[in-house]
Amino acid sequence: MTSEELLQKVRKIEIKTRGLSKNIFAGEYHSQFKGRGMAFSEVREYQPGDDVRSIDWNVTARLNKPYIKVFEEERELTVMLLVDVSGSRHFGTTTQTKRDMTAEIAATLAFSTIENNDKVGVIFFSDKIEKFIPPKKGKTHVLHIIRELLSFEPESRGTNLPQALEYFANAQKRRSTAFLISDCIDRRPATKGKDPLEKPLMIAANRHDLNVIQVYDRRDSEMPDAGLMKVHDAETGEDLWIDTSVRSVRDQYASAWQEQQERLQNTFTRTGTNYVTVRTDEDYVKALMKLFKC
Repeated sequence: MTSEELLQKVRKIEIKTRGLSKNIFAGEYHSQFKGRGMAFSEVREYQPGDDVRSIDWNVTARLNKPYIKVFEEERELTVMLLVDVSGSRHFGTTTQTKRDMTAEIAATLAFSTIENNDKVGVIFFSDKIEKFIPPKKGKTHVLHIIRELLSFEPESRGTNLPQALEYFANAQKRRSTAFLISDCIDRRPATKGKDPLEKPLMIAANRHDLNVIQVYDRRDSEMPDAGLMKVHDAETGEDLWIDTSVRSVRDQYASAWQEQQERLQNTFTRTGTNYVTVRTDEDYVKALMKLFKC
């Protein structure tokens, strides 16, 4: 992509996403997330109706009674975007790729942040931490983020969601609102029957207001009946021939996707993580509105 083409894409995405953030999301963002920017004040015994996400598990275990953390609202909120830049982001079989939609969603959230005079930062990750952009305010900073979203090329192609969450929890000491934007395709196996995502999710969600936006393509979830096909795994580089005309092959593919989604849903529920999905041929505005109303 030439510099001129990049500038044109930046301008196009700015016009679309800034309008959305100003006219649709600014109010929802402020009412839903502004009040979650909190500084720790004290702990007190749990009372019916308290948010279970505020439970202090260390104090609860020590005293054998449920205690929650009490926070005081901060004047300024920090928003962190954790953006998956692994090889699978280039996949797309409809009007846009997962990369394109991820860039638009991240840009919309970034503009919503500065509309409310808050800071926004980004962590780009694959199966390693690729780049960290510290939180700042202002339109110039957001335009820099958009340019990176459109042009950044990672060193690696794999995915390591637990590592990204661990890095975020360690790097961002102050409580923040975070959006992890990924297709959530991480083939890391379970350890002793536990999802490897569970512990880092629990830690990050306990310290921050964590939200996951899963961006996926229709063909991630279902295989077309298109005869013999050569498929390429963008993260491992592996090529494989598949006879998609065989019904059992298509059913097995769909079943594997469904099992993954159920596992993710259960993990997000257990860890108190807000979670929405959006397909590349769907309107992400509806997904964000749903997330803002969680």
